[in-house]
Amino acid sequence: MHIQQQASERHVLTVTVDNEAGILAKIAGMFTARGYNIESLTVADISEDHATSRITIVTVSPPAVIDQIIAQLDRLVAVHRVADLTELGPHVERELALVKVAGAGEHRIEALRLADIFRARPVDTSTSSFVFEISGSVEKINQFIALMREVGLVEVARTGVVAMTRGAEAG
Repeated sequence: MHIQQQASERHVLTVTVDNEAGILAKIAGMFTARGYNIESLTVADISEDHATSRITIVTVSPPAVIDQIIAQLDRLVAVHRVADLTELGPHVERELALVKVAGAGEHRIEALRLADIFRARPVDTSTSSFVFEISGSVEKINQFIALMREVGLVEVARTGVVAMTRGAEAG
């Protein structure tokens, strides 16, 4: 007997929920209880009256598991809408990172040069370090961090992915 394994795919899910205590824990708990992995998770209030939040989840799983995740999310009472942006088509993804780099002399000059190339903005500066703010695709941020390791990377803080469908329709 040969068991076939399905290839895992990266999916970006958006979940519109009531902004109530415990909803994030319920959703994260659902992933944990079933052994699903969350690569990125962001949450923000999206309504004027603070009644609704949008959760963006990046997960990597086989298509059948993604379908199961969506179905289980849809069953939660506080969930208004679940959308798989990956399946809906073209969408925009961005992440923000703060990257602290220490160094002097040539390393300092190289850090500034690389930041300029990547359009990273220094938001804090001292005589021995910088904190750069960079936003863009996950790949861009990963590449920037990898290059900064060579010139004195100290610390990284990342927001996680936020995403939205392209065009006039809501996603």
